Amino acid sequence: QVQLVESGGGLVQAGDSLRLSCEHSGRTFSNFAMGWFRQAPGKEREFVAGISSVGGRTYYPDSVKGRFTVSRDNAKNTVYLQMNSLKPEDTAVYHCASKYSRPELVWLTASTYDYWGQGTQVTVSS
Repeated sequence: QVQLVESGGGLVQAGDSLRLSCEHSGRTFSNFAMGWFRQAPGKEREFVAGISSVGGRTYYPDSVKGRFTVSRDNAKNTVYLQMNSLKPEDTAVYHCASKYSRPELVWLTASTYDYWGQGTQVTVSS
């Protein structure tokens, strides 16, 4: 069984930066592709970043491209989400997710992921 624990959320002002972390435990981290999703009140869960298990392939939707960067450290069993130039519309609960995967694949859809963290709140004030 996999456990995911996010950290790093908080209250910031528009234009600020935050780095979220997600620690993965229970199975070999380098076998899992990782994703970050967010969900704001009254809205559907939204994909914001994905990274392959190895090789560093990434994918972002247009809403965050150029502002968010996903990375991973397989030695530390941790995936990161660096968020720059934050906007009030980035306010949401951010979840990391993992999927047992072939090395080169990035997964974009929430339903394809196997495991989820509990989430960390990010609030951006204007």
